[in-house]
Amino acid sequence: MKNRLKIERAIANLTQADLAEKIAVSRQTINAIEAGKFVPSTVLALKLSKLFDKPVNEIFELEDED
Repeated sequence: MKNRLKIERAIANLTQADLAEKIAVSRQTINAIEAGKFVPSTVLALKLSKLFDKPVNEIFELEDED
């Protein structure tokens, strides 16, 4: 799964730690999502969508092999 989390975070001028605090996860979770090593739960994806005021599919996108 591809994601634009790092881009959206940069646009909002948030560090990984800032974002993690806002959605109640660890900084390591944010890092793993950005690196494509962790696929977020539906709840986490919806929290990110709400925070950035973007539809989930503008932040996360399935790849052909998903």
